[in-house]
Amino acid sequence: MLTIGSLAFPSPLVLAPLAGYSDLPFRLLCREYGAGFCVSEMISCHGLCYRQQKTIDMLLSTPAERPVAFQLFGADPDRMAEAAAIISTFGPDMIDINMGCPVKKVTKRGAGAALMASPELAEKIILRVVANTSLPVTVKIRAGIKASEVNGTEFARMAQGSGASAVIVHGRTWAQGFSGQADRTIIAAIKQALTIPVIGNGDIQTYQEAMEMLEETGCDGVMIGRAALGNPWVFSAAGRPGDLGAIVDGALRHLNLVEQFLGANRPISVIRNHIGKYFKNLPGSSDIRRAVYNCPALTDLKNLLLAFRDINEEIGTTAITGGAA
Repeated sequence: MLTIGSLAFPSPLVLAPLAGYSDLPFRLLCREYGAGFCVSEMISCHGLCYRQQKTIDMLLSTPAERPVAFQLFGADPDRMAEAAAIISTFGPDMIDINMGCPVKKVTKRGAGAALMASPELAEKIILRVVANTSLPVTVKIRAGIKASEVNGTEFARMAQGSGASAVIVHGRTWAQGFSGQADRTIIAAIKQALTIPVIGNGDIQTYQEAMEMLEETGCDGVMIGRAALGNPWVFSAAGRPGDLGAIVDGALRHLNLVEQFLGANRPISVIRNHIGKYFKNLPGSSDIRRAVYNCPALTDLKNLLLAFRDINEEIGTTAITGGAA
């Protein structure tokens, strides 16, 4: 069983922090389908410290999703410490520090994966965050900086020594971004080097692949990111249903959660992008996705899905005429 601090989780599978996707409705949905816990979208320490409303809104939660982790990013130890104290008042169960995001708009400010090239600064950040919260603090890192500088093991040891309660390891380097393949050997090496839990991440497309990573690396948990988009069933052994009607039901449940918790506060373009992913790689899915992306409002999208549900099997045969997307 995956445990972090005093927390014990019903599953070792974890939803990754996905910018633009890991909002409250999606986290709730993934928990319903079996995720042990979920991590929020990355939250700017500066946005919190300046009390920007858009950033504060990202802390929306509900008891039904607990346990939950909120992820912070930044490169200023003082700001990160202040943000940790603020975030703690919102009642999450953990704080995760992003030291693994390779996206340029994050790394150019010295945050995310760029911190792997500045371990002394990273250490100060972890120490300050740990000192300013009573919550378990986890750290998400990468295998290393680049192929010739795979410093993940040393960096993870530093995180543990600085008070981290767990480390999440993406098996790619910062230089790789999202290209190439995740290296499971570095995840295994870090697991061997630490006494705190290690969660592996990278290239997991199915529940079965997650189980293989657990077995192969000895890690305590597995984080799943992009494979969960449009497929919250990835957290359950049964996997994505083969029946279109069941997929539509999942998309409707997602939409109902959006309506319940976010309503008009979530741009329709973001909602359409989420819902459209449910129909990727299905026979005739291009027609369904085109209809989804043409919906001008949440109500129209819901009515479209209800129509899909009502004609269920017919859609899977005669009503869908386009090719697979």
